[in-house]
Amino acid sequence: MQMELPDPTIPEHVPASLVHPFPYVFGMTTTEDPYSDWAAAVHEGPDIFYAPHAYPGATPSWVVRKVEDLRKIYFDTETFSSKDFSPFAKLVGESWTNTPAEVDPPEHAKYRAFVNPIFAPKAMTKLEDRIRNYAAEYIDGFREKGECEFMAEFAFEFPIKVFLELMDFPLSNTKQFLEWEFGLLHSMDLMKIADATRNVVGYLREQIEDRRKNPRDDVISYALEVEIDGRKLNDDELVGFSFNLFIGGLDTVSTNMGNQFLHLARNPQDRQFLSENPQEIPHAIDEMMRAYAAVTTFRTCTKETEFGGVKMMPGDKVAMSTTLAGRDPAEFPNPEQVRFDRRPRMLSWGYGPHMCVGMHLAKREMRIAIEEFLKEIPEFEVKPEHAIEYHLGMIQPVTLPLVW
Repeated sequence: MQMELPDPTIPEHVPASLVHPFPYVFGMTTTEDPYSDWAAAVHEGPDIFYAPHAYPGATPSWVVRKVEDLRKIYFDTETFSSKDFSPFAKLVGESWTNTPAEVDPPEHAKYRAFVNPIFAPKAMTKLEDRIRNYAAEYIDGFREKGECEFMAEFAFEFPIKVFLELMDFPLSNTKQFLEWEFGLLHSMDLMKIADATRNVVGYLREQIEDRRKNPRDDVISYALEVEIDGRKLNDDELVGFSFNLFIGGLDTVSTNMGNQFLHLARNPQDRQFLSENPQEIPHAIDEMMRAYAAVTTFRTCTKETEFGGVKMMPGDKVAMSTTLAGRDPAEFPNPEQVRFDRRPRMLSWGYGPHMCVGMHLAKREMRIAIEEFLKEIPEFEVKPEHAIEYHLGMIQPVTLPLVW
């Protein structure tokens, strides 16, 4: 889906020679392969360039394409701040911050200290059997049909059920939640993003108030009891924490599952290898997370600086594209090749202080999904003559009809 992009406004400090298009525009879709050809083309260009439509709402951002440079930015939190890297709170005139994702060190460590135990490997191990049962139930629901629309019937059902249980949100609200999530992450229209943000925040505030009156064994009730610097979390911190989980829990795992199962559907040799060697599935997930990295986050430049020979000014946005990072030929030889023996040190889960807090749960869900699917449906392919269309921004198949 090609939409008309606004005319760019290029600041005076940006040389015209560094203005280049960024193909992964939030809110757009494509039937082209957004990985091999597109990423390779970007990697033939300058190390750092200015893209007129890279930030949500089709607004400008610097784009840093090399893993080596991205790692430096991840660690230089004084110059490249995570604060307010997403537009959500500002769009609705509020002051909360996605927590801890958009909090800089040293404050960041205080928030991670209370979040980490929720998603620690030991805590996630306790969920193993329940997660496996959920996966098996969904697969059993369509196995005999000989086909499924993987995104709607599995990717946006199975991991979301796990998330909703952790939050103690009603499963019956899944459709509404996904409509809001679509508005947040797959729209170019700032008004639609703002409307979705208001809906989500309104719902979260209701849930927070409900847990104040009726505490339960769930994540929001836990957050209401923790203390930072000897005090309870304030309203902005509770909303920001809950909003951050909402975004991560409702889209990230589903997105990556879609990309991974598309790869397996198209590559029977890899599918057979994992069926015969299930112990290799975690390594395969790491490699597919590199090859099909889906997320672009952002940093905001806090002061005039020169980075990689490029002058950046306060307020400039900097795109941290894991898609480009995963296809950096300087870091990963022959990056278009998916090799399950590669053992990549990729940036798909973030890097440095802002490693993904839900990584251990996400990896467990992806592993179990592949294990259970291959056990019950070892042979599957994309429905013949179906042209895959991808969402951009958060890169994922729009639909993925599988047949067996």
